[in-house]
Amino acid sequence: MTSYPGRTSPVKRGKWILEQLLCSPPPPPPPGVATDLTAMMSGGTLRQKLEAHRQKPECAGCHRLMDPLGFGLESFDAVGVFRQTDEGSPVDASGQLPNGANFSDNIQLADLLASDPRFLRCVTMKLFTYAIGRTPMDADEGQLLQIIDQFGTSNASLRQLVLSIIRSEPFRSRRGEQESGEGVMP
Repeated sequence: MTSYPGRTSPVKRGKWILEQLLCSPPPPPPPGVATDLTAMMSGGTLRQKLEAHRQKPECAGCHRLMDPLGFGLESFDAVGVFRQTDEGSPVDASGQLPNGANFSDNIQLADLLASDPRFLRCVTMKLFTYAIGRTPMDADEGQLLQIIDQFGTSNASLRQLVLSIIRSEPFRSRRGEQESGEGVMP
């Protein structure tokens, strides 16, 4: 999903991390900017090619957010198998986040992501949404903030997060499907 059939994609992987783990999607590319990087894929390592791409002012804003995150997952090939080399060269899974934090591998990246306050809120929001079967509404904000606070003080225990969600009013008073004039909707 975050790779191409024959190679990894630090860009897709970084975008996925921003969207799915940090709830901070990058802005869309500016109008008229080519997003197909296939033409620039000849010569040099993937890291070198993306570095050259980030030199373009119209591309740098988004790619400085996505690429380092994606490089942190380069130890995994296109189908997710751990690897130490890529086409005979050692994999470089290091990077620097926009806030200046450096990491050398996927483990350090995971630690940096787990300590990001957006991660705590994002994971809580996504699990809360799944549990109640709908997008949270303004009326849920107080409960959601309370759950995030409880999750943060429990050393980010998934067990505690699940318990907090199932004890919440939105979960306990979850409504079923609306009835139509012809009975229950499928």
